[in-house]
Amino acid sequence: MDIKSPFFLASLSTISADEFFDSIHRIVSLLDEENIAILRTMKQHGPRNLLGIARKAKLPYTTVYNRVTKLESQGVLKTWIQPNCPKIGLSRAVVLATPHPGKEIFTREALKIPGFWLRIARCIGDCNGYYSLHGIPTASRQEFELYLDQLLERGLLKNYRIFWVGDTKFPLTNFDYYKPKDRTWKFDWKGWLDSFVTSRAKPESSKQSSQPVSFDKKDLIILKELVKNARTTLADLSKLLSLTLPAAKYRFDRLVERGLIQEWVIDLLPYAPQVSELSEVRFDFKNESFMRGAEPILDSLPIVQSYSPITGLNSITTRLYLPRNEVSNLHTFLSLLVSKGVLTSYSYLVIDPMTIQAQTFAYKDYSDDSGWNYASREYLKTIDNLMPKWNKTEIELSPQALPSLSLKL
Repeated sequence: MDIKSPFFLASLSTISADEFFDSIHRIVSLLDEENIAILRTMKQHGPRNLLGIARKAKLPYTTVYNRVTKLESQGVLKTWIQPNCPKIGLSRAVVLATPHPGKEIFTREALKIPGFWLRIARCIGDCNGYYSLHGIPTASRQEFELYLDQLLERGLLKNYRIFWVGDTKFPLTNFDYYKPKDRTWKFDWKGWLDSFVTSRAKPESSKQSSQPVSFDKKDLIILKELVKNARTTLADLSKLLSLTLPAAKYRFDRLVERGLIQEWVIDLLPYAPQVSELSEVRFDFKNESFMRGAEPILDSLPIVQSYSPITGLNSITTRLYLPRNEVSNLHTFLSLLVSKGVLTSYSYLVIDPMTIQAQTFAYKDYSDDSGWNYASREYLKTIDNLMPKWNKTEIELSPQALPSLSLKL
């Protein structure tokens, strides 16, 4: 196995000052009132029908088309779907893995061998190693945990923690805190603190069922393509599946009707990555009432990219993204949430955006005849065969270009 992406990266070693500041200016210059209106409409109604978005946003179609095309072509905007994993028989797990010194890359490759990984990146903080997200067949949850135990026994992990998580929410950045004319953001830490302290859970409305529904391999392929790009055309899907256009549209409509598409994700970074920090913060709430009351607040914060409840705990794991000059305020904010009795504790990880790797769910490991295939013994055999090669592999450093404007994780 080739070991590529090294773990220490000279992120600015090949970047000129002009490139650095041009990249920062590009994001700020694109956050004007019309683009914000388009993004909000895409989030509410989905990103696929630009004509419908133009009507809802009360903008000319050509304006919407040209602006979306520009945002996408410059790599500033990406749209994708979050599939309803429970409905397709998958459970999602966050794994925080600490490697033995010198075996960092081998730990990363071992986490990827089962093939059900979704995201993986280097992290530092409460875990100095890897943050990874996995979509595991629900019937194989225990086997996956045993696989991690075996990595521990084989010396590929120093320690690990695993959290099974519920439905993830991906709120669009709240532009109410942004002034397009001044191109400035307001970070209302005191107001947000007061909201957390005074909030309590409201009576829960009836939730959409997440029980498994009927689907087949072609449905999974459509979902997989939409995870890559939510604006994949029906024409492209029909060619991929060797279906007529009406048949592809019927399948797509049925996926929507059955709730297999959980959410449309509008992936746009509000702050330039070169001057921002990406982190994963676990909020451990005093009780369930505080936790449920916090969800709508998290949904409204301009620093929140996503959040997921942790199964069996009064905790929410949250992906935060904010300018570095606000990080000290975040630390104070977290400390005050504990001292005021909203949280019992919290966990803080800094994610290295230069190391993010992502893939879609493991649709190839599903068959219409037998369902999901989780081959635990085969994964361990692969580990045992590769370990002698890994021990001989030399790791080299290599310079990197600017990080991607998308931190899809």
